Amino acid sequence: MDVTLAEISSPGRVDPGAGITTEELALAARNHGIPLEALRYDVTPLGLHYLLIHYDIPLIDPAAWRLTVGGLVGKTLTFGLAELKELPRRTVRVTMECAGNGRARLEPRPVSQPWLVEAVGTAEWTGVPLREVLAAAGADPAAAEVVFTGADHGVERGVEQDYQRSLPLAEALRDEVLLAYEMNGLPLAPQHGFPLRLVVPGWYGMAHVKWLREITVVAEPFTGFQQSVAYRVRHEPDEPGDPVTRIHPRALLVPPGFPDFMSRARVVRPGTVTLEGRAWSGRAPVERVDVSVDGGRTWSPATLAEPDGHPWAWRRFTFEWAASPGRHVLSARATTANGDSQPEGQAWNRGGFVNNAVQHVPVACIAS
Repeated sequence: MDVTLAEISSPGRVDPGAGITTEELALAARNHGIPLEALRYDVTPLGLHYLLIHYDIPLIDPAAWRLTVGGLVGKTLTFGLAELKELPRRTVRVTMECAGNGRARLEPRPVSQPWLVEAVGTAEWTGVPLREVLAAAGADPAAAEVVFTGADHGVERGVEQDYQRSLPLAEALRDEVLLAYEMNGLPLAPQHGFPLRLVVPGWYGMAHVKWLREITVVAEPFTGFQQSVAYRVRHEPDEPGDPVTRIHPRALLVPPGFPDFMSRARVVRPGTVTLEGRAWSGRAPVERVDVSVDGGRTWSPATLAEPDGHPWAWRRFTFEWAASPGRHVLSARATTANGDSQPEGQAWNRGGFVNNAVQHVPVACIAS
């Protein structure tokens, strides 16, 4: 009996209330978020950085791997890894967040990777600025976009595809956009895109194409699946929706005290408790973080660390809390220089994207 791709590919759907599916559990087992206590690190250790793999991790022979740069260029170029490493290099510290971070908190729940709030991490990426490669190829300045093709291949909603995304040419030419071959001073790990990946500071993780094998300069906006079907904020199945691009502001608290094993409920002792966390945004610099210890009824300013020369990375904040016996709900809220602030609740969308609603951390303060 013949089988079609549409028959084996799960459609985009919204949970009717049946709970987490076995497919979602399988996704959650192969992908992972950052343990929130690891927010204490300025740079996330490699194994703690969040990870999302759309299809399979491709097995790539670095000696045989090549990157092709073509399309609307003066000349098509092909690079091996050693040749790329001979070009000017740069290191940029970048906070990267999955566009679906917070999806599992929505009701009804969009069915996909069931992120809570842990799909984030900050790394130091080293590579060649993309603009160097585009300049060497003679990219047409009148081009519309640059398309990036990864070596990972799979099926979504019946569409067989390589993972592909595009950037407007102006975005691709930003100084800090990298073709990265190192993460935290080490060669890329297989799961993080070895031997080469795109890094686009300020954009959600879907833009940072891994296992990069081809760059194509094009005259018209790219309409591939990951651009025009996936990663769109839509409320109805048939509407075009708005594209997911830059990271909305978010602040996360390091869970204070110590946890219950199963529920992860937090326990602290009475007295002064130093709360800490990280705040970030890809839309404008974070200018203020406020903390609530009563479930969002009242807010007080936290102490935000001074800028440290890494504009695309998260900033630490602290707050001194006088903990008293009883149950409390802690929250943090980031506000950017352009006045963009986190909402208390989240406007629902079918993909569960750009969900930056305020985090709430229940805490029990016990006297003994």
